[in-house]
Amino acid sequence: MIFDLQKASMWKRISAFLFDFILFGIVAVLFAWLLSAALGFDAHYQTLVDAYARYGQTYGVDFSMSSDAYEALTEEQLQDLQDAYAALAADGEAVYAYNMTVQLSILITSLGILLAFLAMEFAVPLALGDGQTLGKKIFSLGLMRQDGVRVRAVALFVRAVLGKYAIETMVPLLIVAMILYGSIGIVGPVILGLLLLVQAAVLCATPTRAAIHDLLAATVVVDLPSQKIFDSREELIAYRQRLHAEKVASEPYR
Repeated sequence: MIFDLQKASMWKRISAFLFDFILFGIVAVLFAWLLSAALGFDAHYQTLVDAYARYGQTYGVDFSMSSDAYEALTEEQLQDLQDAYAALAADGEAVYAYNMTVQLSILITSLGILLAFLAMEFAVPLALGDGQTLGKKIFSLGLMRQDGVRVRAVALFVRAVLGKYAIETMVPLLIVAMILYGSIGIVGPVILGLLLLVQAAVLCATPTRAAIHDLLAATVVVDLPSQKIFDSREELIAYRQRLHAEKVASEPYR
Protein backbone atom coordinates (compact mmCIF):
# COMPACT_ATOMS: atom_id res chain seq x y z
CA MET A 1 0.00 0.00 0.00
CA ILE A 2 1.48 3.37 -0.99
CA PHE A 3 0.50 6.96 -0.43
CA ASP A 4 0.86 8.28 -3.97
CA LEU A 5 -2.41 8.56 -5.87
CA GLN A 6 -3.19 5.28 -7.63
CA LYS A 7 -5.82 6.33 -10.16
CA ALA A 8 -8.19 3.63 -11.39
CA SER A 9 -7.76 2.69 -15.04
CA MET A 10 -10.42 3.96 -17.42
CA TRP A 11 -11.37 0.44 -18.53
CA LYS A 12 -11.99 -0.70 -14.96
CA ARG A 13 -14.04 2.43 -14.30
CA ILE A 14 -16.11 1.86 -17.43
CA SER A 15 -16.68 -1.81 -16.55
CA ALA A 16 -17.75 -0.91 -13.01
CA PHE A 17 -20.02 1.84 -14.37
CA LEU A 18 -21.78 -0.52 -16.79
CA PHE A 19 -22.35 -3.10 -14.06
CA ASP A 20 -23.70 -0.45 -11.68
CA PHE A 21 -25.83 1.08 -14.44
CA ILE A 22 -27.65 -2.21 -15.06
CA LEU A 23 -28.28 -2.73 -11.36
CA PHE A 24 -29.34 0.90 -11.00
CA GLY A 25 -31.93 0.50 -13.75
CA ILE A 26 -33.41 -2.57 -12.07
CA VAL A 27 -33.56 -0.84 -8.67
CA ALA A 28 -35.05 2.36 -10.16
CA VAL A 29 -37.79 0.38 -11.93
CA LEU A 30 -38.53 -1.52 -8.71
CA PHE A 31 -38.86 1.72 -6.73
CA ALA A 32 -41.04 3.21 -9.48
CA TRP A 33 -43.32 0.16 -9.38
CA LEU A 34 -43.66 0.39 -5.60
CA LEU A 35 -44.41 4.11 -5.79
CA SER A 36 -46.92 3.51 -8.57
CA ALA A 37 -48.78 0.98 -6.43
CA ALA A 38 -48.65 3.19 -3.33
CA LEU A 39 -49.88 6.32 -5.13
CA GLY A 40 -52.64 4.61 -7.13
CA PHE A 41 -51.24 5.45 -10.56
CA ASP A 42 -52.87 2.48 -12.31
CA ALA A 43 -56.37 3.52 -11.26
CA HIS A 44 -56.00 7.02 -12.71
CA TYR A 45 -54.38 5.66 -15.87
CA GLN A 46 -57.16 3.11 -16.38
CA THR A 47 -59.81 5.81 -15.91
CA LEU A 48 -58.12 7.86 -18.62
CA VAL A 49 -57.84 4.87 -20.98
CA ASP A 50 -61.53 4.06 -20.46
CA ALA A 51 -62.49 7.66 -21.20
CA TYR A 52 -60.52 7.69 -24.46
CA ALA A 53 -62.07 4.38 -25.46
CA ARG A 54 -65.59 5.55 -24.58
CA TYR A 55 -65.46 8.84 -26.49
CA GLY A 56 -63.57 7.23 -29.34
CA GLN A 57 -66.37 4.71 -29.76
CA THR A 58 -69.10 7.32 -29.34
CA TYR A 59 -67.71 9.63 -32.02
CA GLY A 60 -66.13 6.94 -34.16
CA VAL A 61 -62.61 8.35 -33.95
CA ASP A 62 -59.14 7.03 -33.14
CA PHE A 63 -57.28 9.21 -30.66
CA SER A 64 -54.00 7.38 -31.32
CA MET A 65 -53.92 7.91 -35.09
CA SER A 66 -50.66 8.76 -36.80
CA SER A 67 -49.91 12.17 -38.29
CA ASP A 68 -50.37 10.73 -41.80
CA ALA A 69 -53.80 9.38 -40.85
CA TYR A 70 -54.73 12.76 -39.37
CA GLU A 71 -53.74 14.55 -42.59
CA ALA A 72 -55.97 12.15 -44.56
CA LEU A 73 -59.13 12.94 -42.54
CA THR A 74 -62.09 14.44 -44.32
CA GLU A 75 -63.72 17.60 -42.98
CA GLU A 76 -66.50 15.54 -41.44
CA GLN A 77 -64.06 13.15 -39.77
CA LEU A 78 -61.99 16.09 -38.53
CA GLN A 79 -65.11 17.64 -37.01
CA ASP A 80 -65.94 14.35 -35.28
CA LEU A 81 -62.41 14.28 -33.83
CA GLN A 82 -62.72 17.86 -32.57
CA ASP A 83 -66.09 17.07 -31.02
CA ALA A 84 -64.64 14.00 -29.32
CA TYR A 85 -61.79 16.08 -27.85
CA ALA A 86 -64.28 18.74 -26.71
CA ALA A 87 -66.42 16.11 -24.98
CA LEU A 88 -63.32 14.60 -23.39
CA ALA A 89 -62.21 18.03 -22.13
CA ALA A 90 -65.67 18.62 -20.65
CA ASP A 91 -65.51 15.35 -18.69
CA GLY A 92 -64.29 16.35 -15.24
CA GLU A 93 -63.37 12.81 -14.26
CA ALA A 94 -61.30 12.30 -17.42
CA VAL A 95 -59.53 15.66 -17.00
CA TYR A 96 -58.71 14.85 -13.38
CA ALA A 97 -57.41 11.41 -14.40
CA TYR A 98 -55.26 13.01 -17.10
CA ASN A 99 -53.76 15.58 -14.73
CA MET A 100 -53.08 12.95 -12.09
CA THR A 101 -51.51 10.62 -14.66
CA VAL A 102 -49.10 13.33 -15.85
CA GLN A 103 -48.24 14.57 -12.36
CA LEU A 104 -47.77 11.09 -10.93
CA SER A 105 -45.64 10.05 -13.90
CA ILE A 106 -43.24 12.92 -13.21
CA LEU A 107 -43.29 12.29 -9.44
CA ILE A 108 -42.80 8.52 -9.70
CA THR A 109 -39.98 8.86 -12.24
CA SER A 110 -38.06 11.49 -10.26
CA LEU A 111 -38.57 9.79 -6.88
CA GLY A 112 -37.76 6.36 -8.29
CA ILE A 113 -34.46 7.64 -9.68
CA LEU A 114 -33.69 9.54 -6.46
CA LEU A 115 -34.33 6.48 -4.27
CA ALA A 116 -32.19 4.35 -6.59
CA PHE A 117 -29.31 6.82 -6.25
CA LEU A 118 -29.71 6.92 -2.47
CA ALA A 119 -29.66 3.12 -2.34
CA MET A 120 -26.94 2.32 -4.88
CA GLU A 121 -24.67 5.38 -4.62
CA PHE A 122 -25.10 6.31 -0.95
CA ALA A 123 -26.35 3.45 1.25
CA VAL A 124 -24.37 0.66 -0.44
CA PRO A 125 -21.03 2.59 -0.41
CA LEU A 126 -21.59 3.42 3.26
CA ALA A 127 -22.22 -0.24 4.03
CA LEU A 128 -19.31 -1.61 1.97
CA GLY A 129 -16.88 1.12 2.99
CA ASP A 130 -14.32 3.09 0.94
CA GLY A 131 -17.11 4.46 -1.25
CA GLN A 132 -17.53 1.16 -3.08
CA THR A 133 -20.61 0.41 -5.12
CA LEU A 134 -21.19 -3.21 -6.11
CA GLY A 135 -19.49 -2.56 -9.45
CA LYS A 136 -16.49 -0.95 -7.78
CA LYS A 137 -16.32 -3.86 -5.32
CA ILE A 138 -16.15 -6.40 -8.14
CA PHE A 139 -13.43 -4.49 -10.03
CA SER A 140 -11.44 -3.58 -6.88
CA LEU A 141 -12.06 0.14 -7.14
CA GLY A 142 -12.60 2.54 -4.28
CA LEU A 143 -13.36 6.14 -3.52
CA MET A 144 -11.45 8.61 -1.39
CA ARG A 145 -11.16 12.35 -0.91
CA GLN A 146 -8.69 14.09 -3.18
CA ASP A 147 -6.38 14.69 -0.22
CA GLY A 148 -6.11 10.94 0.48
CA VAL A 149 -8.56 10.81 3.40
CA ARG A 150 -11.37 8.26 3.60
CA VAL A 151 -14.65 9.50 2.13
CA ARG A 152 -17.47 10.21 4.60
CA ALA A 153 -21.26 10.28 4.45
CA VAL A 154 -21.54 13.99 3.58
CA ALA A 155 -19.26 13.68 0.57
CA LEU A 156 -21.09 10.55 -0.60
CA PHE A 157 -24.43 12.36 -0.27
CA VAL A 158 -23.21 15.38 -2.25
CA ARG A 159 -21.73 13.08 -4.89
CA ALA A 160 -24.87 10.96 -5.25
CA VAL A 161 -27.69 13.50 -4.84
CA LEU A 162 -26.33 16.87 -5.98
CA GLY A 163 -23.89 15.57 -8.58
CA LYS A 164 -25.27 12.37 -10.09
CA TYR A 165 -29.01 12.84 -9.45
CA ALA A 166 -29.66 16.57 -9.75
CA ILE A 167 -27.06 17.81 -12.24
CA GLU A 168 -26.11 14.78 -14.32
CA THR A 169 -29.50 13.02 -14.47
CA MET A 170 -32.56 15.15 -13.71
CA VAL A 171 -31.44 18.35 -15.47
CA PRO A 172 -30.85 16.52 -18.80
CA LEU A 173 -34.08 14.50 -18.40
CA LEU A 174 -36.17 17.61 -17.74
CA ILE A 175 -34.60 19.42 -20.67
CA VAL A 176 -35.24 16.47 -23.00
CA ALA A 177 -38.86 16.27 -21.77
CA MET A 178 -39.40 19.99 -22.40
CA ILE A 179 -37.83 19.64 -25.85
CA LEU A 180 -40.20 16.79 -26.72
CA TYR A 181 -43.20 18.83 -25.53
CA GLY A 182 -41.95 21.90 -27.40
CA SER A 183 -42.00 24.11 -24.32
CA ILE A 184 -38.39 25.31 -24.23
CA GLY A 185 -37.37 26.06 -27.82
CA ILE A 186 -33.74 26.38 -28.85
CA VAL A 187 -32.67 27.12 -25.27
CA GLY A 188 -33.06 23.45 -24.32
CA PRO A 189 -30.58 21.97 -26.80
CA VAL A 190 -28.13 24.78 -26.01
CA ILE A 191 -28.24 24.09 -22.27
CA LEU A 192 -27.97 20.34 -22.88
CA GLY A 193 -25.00 20.84 -25.18
CA LEU A 194 -23.28 23.12 -22.67
CA LEU A 195 -23.78 20.56 -19.91
CA LEU A 196 -22.22 17.84 -22.07
CA LEU A 197 -19.31 20.13 -22.92
CA VAL A 198 -18.74 20.94 -19.24
CA GLN A 199 -18.76 17.24 -18.37
CA ALA A 200 -16.30 16.46 -21.17
CA ALA A 201 -14.07 19.39 -20.18
CA VAL A 202 -14.02 18.30 -16.54
CA LEU A 203 -13.14 14.73 -17.51
CA CYS A 204 -10.31 15.86 -19.78
CA ALA A 205 -8.94 18.79 -17.78
CA THR A 206 -8.78 17.40 -14.26
CA PRO A 207 -5.65 15.37 -13.38
CA THR A 208 -7.80 12.62 -11.84
CA ARG A 209 -10.20 12.47 -14.85
CA ALA A 210 -13.05 13.32 -12.48
CA ALA A 211 -16.66 13.80 -13.53
CA ILE A 212 -18.86 16.63 -12.23
CA HIS A 213 -20.05 14.55 -9.26
CA ASP A 214 -16.46 13.84 -8.17
CA LEU A 215 -15.52 17.50 -8.60
CA LEU A 216 -18.41 18.62 -6.38
CA ALA A 217 -17.61 16.08 -3.66
CA ALA A 218 -13.82 16.46 -3.98
CA THR A 219 -13.47 12.70 -4.46
CA VAL A 220 -11.40 10.48 -6.74
CA VAL A 221 -11.82 6.87 -7.87
CA VAL A 222 -8.71 4.82 -7.05
CA ASP A 223 -7.28 1.35 -7.45
CA LEU A 224 -8.11 0.13 -3.94
CA PRO A 225 -5.58 -2.74 -3.48
CA SER A 226 -2.63 -0.42 -4.12
CA GLN A 227 -3.95 2.81 -2.59
CA LYS A 228 -3.28 3.86 0.99
CA ILE A 229 -6.27 5.74 2.44
CA PHE A 230 -6.12 7.64 5.72
CA ASP A 231 -8.93 7.78 8.27
CA SER A 232 -8.36 11.47 9.02
CA ARG A 233 -6.37 14.53 8.02
CA GLU A 234 -4.37 14.21 11.24
CA GLU A 235 -3.34 10.64 10.34
CA LEU A 236 -2.23 11.85 6.92
CA ILE A 237 -0.09 14.62 8.43
CA ALA A 238 1.47 12.22 10.95
CA TYR A 239 2.29 9.79 8.13
CA ARG A 240 4.00 12.50 6.10
CA GLN A 241 5.98 13.63 9.14
CA ARG A 242 7.09 10.06 9.79
CA LEU A 243 8.21 9.62 6.17
CA HIS A 244 10.13 12.87 6.34
CA ALA A 245 11.81 11.85 9.62
CA GLU A 246 12.77 8.47 8.16
CA LYS A 247 14.19 10.13 5.06
CA VAL A 248 16.25 12.56 7.16
CA ALA A 249 17.51 9.76 9.40
CA SER A 250 18.61 7.66 6.42
CA GLU A 251 20.63 10.44 4.83
CA PRO A 252 24.40 10.39 5.53
CA TYR A 253 25.67 12.99 8.02
CA ARG A 254 27.34 15.94 6.37
